Amino acid sequence: MSSPSTTQHRKVAVVGVALSDTGRVDDVTPYALHAQAARRALADSGLDRSVVDGFGSAGIGTLAPVEVAEYLGLRPTWVDSTAVGGATWEVMAAHAADAIAAGHANAVLLVYGSTARADIKAGRRTSNLSFGARGPLQFEVPYGHTLISKYAMAARRHMHQFGTTVEQLAEVAVQARANAATNPDAMFRDPITVDDVLSGPMIADPFTKLHCCIRSDGGCAVLLAAEEYVPDAAKSPVWVLGSGMSVSHTTMSEWEDFTVSPAATSGRLAFERAGVRPADVDVAEIYDAFTYMTLVTLEDLGFCAKGEGGAFVSKGRLLRDGELPVNTDGGGLSACHPGMRGLFLLVEAVRQLRGEGGAGQVWKSGGRLPEVGVVSGTGGWFCSSGTVVLGRG
Repeated sequence: MSSPSTTQHRKVAVVGVALSDTGRVDDVTPYALHAQAARRALADSGLDRSVVDGFGSAGIGTLAPVEVAEYLGLRPTWVDSTAVGGATWEVMAAHAADAIAAGHANAVLLVYGSTARADIKAGRRTSNLSFGARGPLQFEVPYGHTLISKYAMAARRHMHQFGTTVEQLAEVAVQARANAATNPDAMFRDPITVDDVLSGPMIADPFTKLHCCIRSDGGCAVLLAAEEYVPDAAKSPVWVLGSGMSVSHTTMSEWEDFTVSPAATSGRLAFERAGVRPADVDVAEIYDAFTYMTLVTLEDLGFCAKGEGGAFVSKGRLLRDGELPVNTDGGGLSACHPGMRGLFLLVEAVRQLRGEGGAGQVWKSGGRLPEVGVVSGTGGWFCSSGTVVLGRG
């Protein structure tokens, strides 16, 4: 093993990724999914667990990540438990990369696991209508303003302002399902049509059921390490080129523009720091709890102009063999969504850049692997965003 350097500003790579069992997992605890994913990511990296001196976890435990680290038998000297909803893992990956670059950690393991679906099925939990009724949220909760209704309002504003149609939003779900068809781990793989999406039960106007993410069980893990460890890793590195983060609002009354997400800021920062442009991106993994999230995030990351997202997504561009492959595993709309899905986006992006996508692998012209990927997570109701740009070594 190469000895770690004390020099600051080290390059940082993702050296290991893995999923736990996903989809319908009725017989294990969330802790077991954490452990399964962590073991698999370490095995994928080819590195010994002794190199891990940093740990990040959120979403479970009284003292996360202390509780999960103890369960895994780790004693990290750098920890992070940032929790900003779906953007948690992109923000946490940015924190980890900064810590490694500065010499505060050498190898950071990020782990997530959830039995959200199994818990509801077994009656261990029920669906929640709100995130709480304290602080600023107290002014919205009494009126039944649920998370999905917030996204639906934002989608309606985009439709009113730019002429975006519900059929264009439905195209996001159709193309996500088409990408899921080649993913053996996806919960739903059968093709759907725009008519299928539009004819489903209404959840929150304009969202019918298929406009909304699925509920699944599952976990995953990502191991980031300093460049000194790359020669000892089992596979080619995927480098962290740049990252950015942003928060915007909690209450809808403080959101200046329903058609602009915080990805407009986190994406700009990530691309600037990575030294690349949206045009350089070969594959994008974007948080998609609802179809509108994909559309507006594509706009805010700069893949099309504001207001042109509807036209952009309606021509098959998001398909694995499209102009900009998006959510190549099927995303939260079809593959899996056990809660804070952001870490799954990082896993899929790394697999694509490594050429491990199997039947769902993205290929550039001439049979070349993708070289640049972007991952963008969204938290709350467009309250937070984290964007990470990755490059193949």
